[in-house]
Amino acid sequence: MDISSRWQQFKVSILPTLKELRFTFSRIKQSPISVMGLAILILYILIALLAPVLAPPLPNRDPYMIPQKSYIFMPSPPSKDHIFGTTENQYDLWYGCIWGTRTAFRIGFMVVVSSLAIGLFIGCVAGYYGGIIDELMMRFTDIIFAFPGLVLAMAFYMAIPDKVTILQLGEFNWTITVMALDKVLIALVLVGWPSYTRVIRGEILRVRTEDYIEAAKAAGCSDFRVLVKHVIPNSIYPIVIMASLDIGAIVLTAAAMSFLGIGAQKGYADWGQLISLSRNWIFGDINNPLAFWHVFLIPGIFIFTFVLGWNLLGDAFRDIIDPTIRRR
Repeated sequence: MDISSRWQQFKVSILPTLKELRFTFSRIKQSPISVMGLAILILYILIALLAPVLAPPLPNRDPYMIPQKSYIFMPSPPSKDHIFGTTENQYDLWYGCIWGTRTAFRIGFMVVVSSLAIGLFIGCVAGYYGGIIDELMMRFTDIIFAFPGLVLAMAFYMAIPDKVTILQLGEFNWTITVMALDKVLIALVLVGWPSYTRVIRGEILRVRTEDYIEAAKAAGCSDFRVLVKHVIPNSIYPIVIMASLDIGAIVLTAAAMSFLGIGAQKGYADWGQLISLSRNWIFGDINNPLAFWHVFLIPGIFIFTFVLGWNLLGDAFRDIIDPTIRRR
């Protein structure tokens, strides 16, 4: 077979994929909501990538630690040197908002990906095999659901030690220090996985009774191959959509924890902590109630638009990815 024949076969084989991609882009362009959500997230991605340029970090210093102008308690308004002004104790608000974008992406993606992986594994095993395995796993999942998410995350945060000894041999100790933000991530993962487990289990219970699954088993496919090749690809769409919506919700929860004093160390570039630093200045002073509007409004806008972008994009994913409503 010559090269031209192989090229023709390749073009024919990728035609269905190209057709689906063109249809997907056309659906995106037809939906103002998806375009708006995508534009917001692209803006935040650019801010995160260009953070060292937009807010250059100080030399020999953790770039996520916000510079302090001084130690004066009262915030200062926006100025030439500090575009967004400063918070109490003179933390630069511009720097905190820019580098806080990276923190938001880190929290959102790490928590959602980890929760999704755990939920996918437990949901697949419980839904596919059923029986006593399903009962045990789902009853444990129900126990996690019985507690309010934020309260349970705070409890997990307090229970996680600051230092964990991995190996101890005589005088040799291998100890890992768990940073405050890492404790927040772990706590949110421990709270977040049950919702994915329930959804994926329900989808697998539906898919595993289909004829093509029975045909794959009759053909001698192993359980692992049936799960990977047939069950998961046909049941994963709801949790992918759910994950895109959860990124914004996770960032909100992490911000709430930081506002309550459970989060990154003081001075860390985190939107929730910036809101926490503004709690004493929401009402300004007697003569000017809006004297310190910048300390709570600016980081609030960052949180609001970031979460809004993910919510709009999640709605678009539902219309574009889900095969049951994709072509309606």
